[in-house]
Amino acid sequence: MRTIGMSVIIKTDNEIAVMRQAGRVTAEVLRILANSVRAGMETRELDVIAEKECHQRGALPSFKGYHGFPASVCVSVNDEIVHGIPGKRVIREGDIVKIDFGVIFDGFQGDVAVTVGVGRTSPAAQRLIEATEGALWAGIKAARTGSHLGDISAAIQDHAEARGFTVVREYTGHAIGRDMHEDPLVPNFGIPGTGILLKKGMTLALEPMLNIGDWRTRRADDDWTVLTIDGSLSAHFEHTIAITNGEAEVLTR
Repeated sequence: MRTIGMSVIIKTDNEIAVMRQAGRVTAEVLRILANSVRAGMETRELDVIAEKECHQRGALPSFKGYHGFPASVCVSVNDEIVHGIPGKRVIREGDIVKIDFGVIFDGFQGDVAVTVGVGRTSPAAQRLIEATEGALWAGIKAARTGSHLGDISAAIQDHAEARGFTVVREYTGHAIGRDMHEDPLVPNFGIPGTGILLKKGMTLALEPMLNIGDWRTRRADDDWTVLTIDGSLSAHFEHTIAITNGEAEVLTR
């Protein structure tokens, strides 16, 4: 591990190998969580599953206790964008549920998110989900050695806005490694050719959050859950990636 300007941490091949393991665990648990979502369940049931599956794999849930967050997974429904606290809320047919989950495995972090439509969702909700996942993959495609951070941000923004959706600007992706949040931040909007130069060994968590309506946000009374300011639907996808000499490697695939 070595540090370059702006405290950007470059990982060694051995460190990325460990992050690959962390990413695999994160992806496995997220897949179980996504497949568990059903109408009639309370969101806190997903938290129980997340903690159990995490510990069975010899990992720790990285969100629990992070700055005081009380759960192992973030569950955000409909107009909730991110950081939703699992509780007694009942998931209903037609909801869209965002699951954001991370682990610590052998000292390194994995971070991933998905949006799940419950049963028959509206055509608008389905378009939003597809556009948000597409924006994530557009960002990943732009993440190459020799490109700039702004190339990732612009690719995400362009994909989203071309499909009529707005990009949340107040919450961003981030570098990741031994710590959940490392420098630099990775905005989901930006200008191509700007920002730091991407180098082999950088590890980033890309996480576009797209809204049907206004991009601005508000925070709920619990001081954690972030919602759209106008009550419109929001979707969220995330992968942890490593910059290589070619296409970025998706560690949480």
